[in-house]
Amino acid sequence: MNHLKRSAIGLASVAVVVVLYGLGVLAYQAAATIPDDPRVDAPRYGGRGPHAVGTRAVRLDGAPPLRLDLWYPASGDAGHAATVSYAYELKWLVRSRRPVRTVGRATRDAPFADAPTPGPLVVLSPGFALPSAGYVWLAERLASHGFVVVAPEHREAMDVALDGFWRSVIDRPADVFATLDWADREAASGGLLAGVADPDRVAIVGHSLGGTTALAMAGARLDLEGFARLCAEPAWREGDHAFLCELVLSDVDAMAARAGLDTTPGGLWPAVSDRRVDAVVAMASDAFLFGPVGLAPIDAPLLAVGGTADPSAPFAWSSAWAFEHAASPRKALAALHGAGHTVFAGSCDAVPFYRAIGAGGFCSDASWEMDRAHDAIAHLVTAFLRAELMDDGEAERDLRPEAVAMAGVDYRAQGYPRTYGP
Repeated sequence: MNHLKRSAIGLASVAVVVVLYGLGVLAYQAAATIPDDPRVDAPRYGGRGPHAVGTRAVRLDGAPPLRLDLWYPASGDAGHAATVSYAYELKWLVRSRRPVRTVGRATRDAPFADAPTPGPLVVLSPGFALPSAGYVWLAERLASHGFVVVAPEHREAMDVALDGFWRSVIDRPADVFATLDWADREAASGGLLAGVADPDRVAIVGHSLGGTTALAMAGARLDLEGFARLCAEPAWREGDHAFLCELVLSDVDAMAARAGLDTTPGGLWPAVSDRRVDAVVAMASDAFLFGPVGLAPIDAPLLAVGGTADPSAPFAWSSAWAFEHAASPRKALAALHGAGHTVFAGSCDAVPFYRAIGAGGFCSDASWEMDRAHDAIAHLVTAFLRAELMDDGEAERDLRPEAVAMAGVDYRAQGYPRTYGP
């Protein structure tokens, strides 16, 4: 949840600016920029890997259709990556008639790289009402390290009341199921991903509500009665996140009906997990919707990452809870000191439109330089996925607590290394 009500109210104040932009009254042009890559002080997996990156869009037929954005290792010289412009749809309060864009380094519709074996598949689920283009910085880096990344463009929008949030809690797993089914079909003989993606090596990576979706796909079960008890605690009621209680709990019966349940569960809700999920990365997730009991069924390897100053997904009840209560034999937890909720999204250098309309809080962080935060996050996510999906012993050694030494990051782990020595 990306600042949710507080941010939605702030966005209402700039809605007129967005409308003027959409009508062409506000003539704002800015060249989005990409930081030098790799940074000289980036950790091992913070920068790009050895592969050139390709990108393309896919449309899944349905009612309504679902757009998928794809990033993958491409043929060509990784050292001469072209700048690509990604157009995306505003999903906040109003719609812009003019394209809104971010930039990256990839080649549109590039040929797939020749590889001796297909690469692991990573499904990337964005934050609530955020486009997949907001996570180009991570998707491209993962593709450059040999992963095939596919992001469903979840069909949702943010209004001032945030009425769409509870619907997305229920609807998003279906989007991920559809994405995995598509990948299975396309990896079959003759399909788009044949020889490119391995549907037997799958991770779900998500931010905010995307992280919540990732946890659910790995086995977490909603426990809204437990969440109601949490909402009654003074420490929760007095925080900036208190509005989340009404936001979710006022629509519990409607959530159950949308999930196809005959009655509203009195305890744990039915699982929506998928046996194809081999690993999960949850960044600033809403783990408090599952609670300790609902998180316990997770047994896939888990990486949880969060900011300690996150007003929407408080670290103690989100990332820390996921780490503490998941049954995963191998799991890791990273805390970015002083970071807020949007440190995981694109920076204002790549999406200057946000800053231009006064919504810079959606593409910046009060404590962290975004590019440096992205280096740290990319290092941890890439090392984790390489260890779990590629059996990379060197990456696994990098997940040991004594091996993680990044300024501003506290890190815990258990189960690493598995079979490799120091």
